[in-house]
Order: sequence, then C-alpha cells, then structure tokens
Amino acid sequence: MATFGGIDLGGTKIQTIVMRGEDHSVLGQARSLTPHEGGPAAVVDALVACLSEAAGAAKVEIKELDGVGVGAPGEVDAQAGTLARATNLSEWERPYPLAAALSERFDVKVRLGNDVSVAAHAELLLGAGQGAKSLLCVFWGTGVGGGVALDGKLWHGRGDAGEIGHMVVKQGGARCLCGRDGCLEAYAGRRAMEAEAKRLVEKGHDTDLFKIMRERQRHTLSSGVWAKALEREDKLAVRLIERAVQALGSGVASAVNLLDVELVLLGGGLGTRFGEPMLERIAEAMKPHLYNDDKPSALRPVELGDLGGALGAALLCES
Repeated sequence: MATFGGIDLGGTKIQTIVMRGEDHSVLGQARSLTPHEGGPAAVVDALVACLSEAAGAAKVEIKELDGVGVGAPGEVDAQAGTLARATNLSEWERPYPLAAALSERFDVKVRLGNDVSVAAHAELLLGAGQGAKSLLCVFWGTGVGGGVALDGKLWHGRGDAGEIGHMVVKQGGARCLCGRDGCLEAYAGRRAMEAEAKRLVEKGHDTDLFKIMRERQRHTLSSGVWAKALEREDKLAVRLIERAVQALGSGVASAVNLLDVELVLLGGGLGTRFGEPMLERIAEAMKPHLYNDDKPSALRPVELGDLGGALGAALLCES
C-alpha cells in the first residue's frame, strides 16, 4: 500500500498529513505555526518537525513513505525544486532548493508545487469541485491566491496562472508586497490587513486586535484573532474586513467576467474560518461588477478545509 506525505506551507501555519494512496484517506496529521524569522533554514526545520509528527500519528517512518509533496507560496520551479519570492515567508526572496533540502532530511523523493494550485487540484478531484468543468478557487489567507480549472483540468498558463491576488482592484491604490499598487492582496491579504491595522493604530485609532493577539499568544493577527475581534464588534476590525470583502468582490467578479467559470470556491485561512456567511457577503460585493448578473457563477466554500493544501501536495506524488 503506497503512502505519501503532504505538506501545506503557509505564511501563518504549516499543515502536514500522511495519506494512503489507495483511497486518499488521511492516516495522520499535524499542524504548527510557520516561523516568522530565521529564513529558509528555520522553515525547513519546522517542516521536518511537523511532518515527523504526522508520521508518528500514522505510525509510519518518514523514510518508509513513497514520496512527499509540498505546496508552497511564491514562485515555484517544480522541475528544479526551488522556491523564490515567497514574500509571506521570512527572508525568502532568492531561489532556495527546498525540495532537495527536504529530500536530504527525509531520505525520500520530494516534489514541489504552488500551494494554491495543489489545493485547487485537491478540491477538483476530492472536494467541492468534483464534477465541475470549470472553476475558480480563491484562497483568502495570509495572501490571496487562486487556482483555475478549465475543461476539467487545472490551467497553469506559462506557470503563474491563477494569481488573482495580484489583479488590480484600484488604480494607484495601496502598495502590495509584490511592489505594485492596487492589488487585491494589498486590501484583502491578512498580512496587508495587519499592516494597515498597525498604521491606523499609530494614527490614534482604537482596536482590540493586538490585545486579542497577545491573549492568544500569537505573533500575528491570525484568522482566529480577526474572528474574535469581529465577535466583539471591534470597529477597526469590522472596517478592515469590509474593505477586504469589497476588494474580493471586485477582483473575483472581474475574474468571472473573463473566464465565465461555472463554480467559484472560497478557502484559505480567513475564508475557511468565516465560512458561508462571509461567502454571502462576497457574493453581494460581486454583484455590481458582474457582466452577466442574470447567470452568476455558483459560489461555495471548499470542502476539504485546512487539509486541502496538504492533500493536494500529497497528490503531487501520484502524478
């Protein structure tokens, strides 16, 4: 029986699984926080520790696995096994041989893919996208990522298809971490939202966001922190989430106008945390921007939740 490891590397968290190839069932899983300092070396150590924990839960040795897949944010060269320009990770600009570094530590072949593409593939094969001929997956988390399927297959373009977070939603707008202005991610990415919250606090605005962060012993404004702030009806949190929703509505509607997909799925740390009620708000924010508003795309939450990225990463080993 073939077994594979799957690693979902995000800007906030790491999710790992051990998957049985025969039926894609999860035999063991683990989760940890992504290091916010220390660069690639610290991240590699964290990935090794987290997959080791998942393997322990599955009662297997990592070296016994038939392969390990990694879904990572940033510029992925799958053939070379390198990751570059991962702006939501610590000190990660130049290409780093992530697959080789992990393969050496695991003594197992490692395959590397883009985090949102592999998660979209998992939803298409195993989750909410089953049976869909065309879909757009939007992953709202530390950044805003996307995956596109056309004619039942993922569309990679020349390698960077699906970068919905870098669609311009406002000419001359907020500066994005990519260095450009007005990107969707500059308004809706969790990291950008945190930077805006800090800026407004420095200008004298009140908020419980950072108090909640300290109470929950987090280093960043995680999805759980935002959810708690919204429960408390924190005015600044409400304002920034609404700003993000309007940007998502504009960006997703524009993508739908271009591709005319039958299905849009919402996932990611924030998307999964907020679920159906937030999806309804985004659908409302899309309406003013849709060209064909008589026949809109269906909107659904992802089904695989936090495990989608890790499952998609493990599926890399089957291809």
